Amino acid sequence: MSTVLVTGAAGFIGSNFVRYWRAEHPGDRVVALDALTYAGVRGNVEGLAGVEFVHGSIGNTELVEHLLRSRSVDVVVNFAAESHNSLAILRPGDFFATNVMGTQGLLEAVRRVGVSRFHHISTCEVYGDLPLDVDEAFTEESPYRPRTPYNAAKAGGDHVVRAYGLTYGVPVTITNCANNYGPFQFPEKVIPLFTTRALAGEPLPLYASTKNRREWLHVDDHARAVDAVLHHGTVGETYNVGSGHEVDVEGVADTILGALGLGPEYKTIVPDRPSHDRRYLLDSTKLRTELGWAPRIGWDEGIAATVAWYRAHAAWWRPLVGRSPVVEGDW
Repeated sequence: MSTVLVTGAAGFIGSNFVRYWRAEHPGDRVVALDALTYAGVRGNVEGLAGVEFVHGSIGNTELVEHLLRSRSVDVVVNFAAESHNSLAILRPGDFFATNVMGTQGLLEAVRRVGVSRFHHISTCEVYGDLPLDVDEAFTEESPYRPRTPYNAAKAGGDHVVRAYGLTYGVPVTITNCANNYGPFQFPEKVIPLFTTRALAGEPLPLYASTKNRREWLHVDDHARAVDAVLHHGTVGETYNVGSGHEVDVEGVADTILGALGLGPEYKTIVPDRPSHDRRYLLDSTKLRTELGWAPRIGWDEGIAATVAWYRAHAAWWRPLVGRSPVVEGDW
């Protein structure tokens, strides 16, 4: 039996990972740590069998050190981050505080106590963006060229992780993932935003650069990738996690409207946010060839299931609408 500390566990990807881990590794205990900022939902993980929920910040080194010692934690998986790109433009200090200094505080506790693995979740956005008209993808060797405060804060956190690995011997691994989607995603993100607004009969706000596109990865495939890295990955290494499937923002809107039997009249255009990245695409060859991972959930299947989930779980998302601190287009 192992004990896994999952940080950011009440958020979208973290809570799905907790559910995945309990299903795939039922003998393990999970300690779910979350600061419960606006996007954290306690009910996403609280009360799950084999899961202990703790309300607290990764930047509270003393709290984390206490949890590591008292729960005999073997593995730490760090999902905790501020990730709202638009909010980062308005309140960048919050993002550097959590994503850089919070990560450092968490690692300091790990350095003091010791664990068998510290795994850090990062993003494709640290690499910058790609032109729309080239056949390129980011590899693990691509230089970091973040363009927004959120991207830069995540890049800073990655550098902290590597520094603790090289300087103090903390057994670290990092994954940089493509855009995730699936159940329990806060309604500020584009897929649940479009879905919940369509379900409410409201317009879908598309950024003016409607052909900007993203690589889409189902959250369950992401959880399996992290599992593969934890069990078979090499300490000190970074692995890109991507599906290879790209869809632009207008295509996302059209897919969701089609799944709900609605027409294009629901689409409306809002101004782009500053430094809006054009395109991200990851080369995940390393993860696929070295660890044998491959995505199992295709876009058509995954997006249909996701839209159906939001349609069936209005009681989950309706109380969250309006909790986002940003109205898109208000720059």
